Amino acid sequence: MTTAVGTAPVARPDRGFFGHPRGLATLFATELWERFSYYGMRAILVLFLTAEVSKGGLGWSNGLASGLYAVYVALVYMLPIPGGWLADRVLGPRKATLWGGVIIALGHYTLAIPGEITVYLGLLLVAVGTGLLKPNISAMVGNLYGRDDERRDAGFTVFYLSINIGAFFAPLVCGFLAEEINWHVGFGAAGVGMTLAVLAYLAGWRWLGDVGKEAPRPATPAERRHAFAWGGVAAAALAALLVLDVAVSGGFRIEHVINFFSVLGVALPVAYFAIMFRGVDREYRPKLQAYVWFFVTAVVFWMIYDQSGSLLNLFAEQKTNRDMFGWEFPASWLQSVNPAFIVLLAPLFATLWQRLGARQPSTAVKFAFAMVGIGLSFVVMGAAGAAAGDGRKVAVWWLVGVYFVQTVAELCLSPVGLSVTTKLAPPNFASQMMGLWFLATATANTINGQVTKLNEPLGDTMYYGLLGAVAILGGVAFFLFAGKIRALTGDVR
Repeated sequence: MTTAVGTAPVARPDRGFFGHPRGLATLFATELWERFSYYGMRAILVLFLTAEVSKGGLGWSNGLASGLYAVYVALVYMLPIPGGWLADRVLGPRKATLWGGVIIALGHYTLAIPGEITVYLGLLLVAVGTGLLKPNISAMVGNLYGRDDERRDAGFTVFYLSINIGAFFAPLVCGFLAEEINWHVGFGAAGVGMTLAVLAYLAGWRWLGDVGKEAPRPATPAERRHAFAWGGVAAAALAALLVLDVAVSGGFRIEHVINFFSVLGVALPVAYFAIMFRGVDREYRPKLQAYVWFFVTAVVFWMIYDQSGSLLNLFAEQKTNRDMFGWEFPASWLQSVNPAFIVLLAPLFATLWQRLGARQPSTAVKFAFAMVGIGLSFVVMGAAGAAAGDGRKVAVWWLVGVYFVQTVAELCLSPVGLSVTTKLAPPNFASQMMGLWFLATATANTINGQVTKLNEPLGDTMYYGLLGAVAILGGVAFFLFAGKIRALTGDVR
């Protein structure tokens, strides 16, 4: 619909979904059910791996289970790089999202089949599918708005709300089915959630208009052959390394896989930033320099935050009193605490940013608040570890308090980081830039593959306290350099 201003028609912004474009409703529903599948499986994975064989688990040690968890999460956030390329150059974001959803569903259903080999295959399928879906659905959210539309940050916060609605219900449903009935029933429930995500996406397809329909920078046939050839070489090289390691070690060693990804997780963003700096126009390089600051800060943030699915999940199972009216509720239910706080607080943050408008803190200052907050959460966690000494179990409110502080910190970083990524992205690199944002989480988790090993020798108090102090110091540094970062971003606030 248009309205006349003088003689020039001006398009009215689409406000069909609570003041936001109607396409946001489609992406909202799709992301909600996709996150249900992801967080449902995430809540039970480490618990399943460490459960006794007699109770249907694999009987792994805490360290081994945390290592596989770290590698899996790293792959989930590393594969958006090729997923973004396929969307930008071949499929277009919309088709890439659809194919990603189908592959994720197949992965969850594979995990529902008992057997150790199905664990590896299922996790790989979920990671590959997420690599296609995750960066592209977020990029489409950004493309629903004009570059100067002040609803953008609020829109991403609303979108972030969908993530946490799914994340809240997932552990309650999948966790109960897994811990009280059968682990593989829980994995199957996650598959049902992903199937609903695909159906919701197809049902709301028309509301997306032309967003994501075509690849923004289609690759030539020669470029496609070149890229797929290099992809085949990389896959063959990884397979050869794995076979060689098995032959030399006399069997598959997850520790070697963790070490490999720890190196790759650091090398990949360094190489990717180098390529980006060489490939973008000179005018966009200052913004890319600013983005390096945001990226490194996000790595430290997610390194701490993502331990909720491994070490904090095991802390809930082994060192937390979960008695409720004479019944010990599933440890995985505590994974719903953080998204519950997000659901409660996200609308308040969205309203706050929207009302402040141009007066709201810069992205750099928001990141600084996030770093201090995530650091304080681990200081609290260190105190909980001290209280759990000598085999005692602590009250559940310790973990609830930790997750509350992390939620406030998360709302200052994650939706804001998604938004600033779309705003700082050079033209025709939106999906790949979004993939780079998710690579920060991949790098964080590959580092976690090494860092979490320190928990046992250091003890909870020292381990959590040291990581908390590092994050707080990083937040202070961001406050001090916020002005310099703001200058590099130019017209992007």
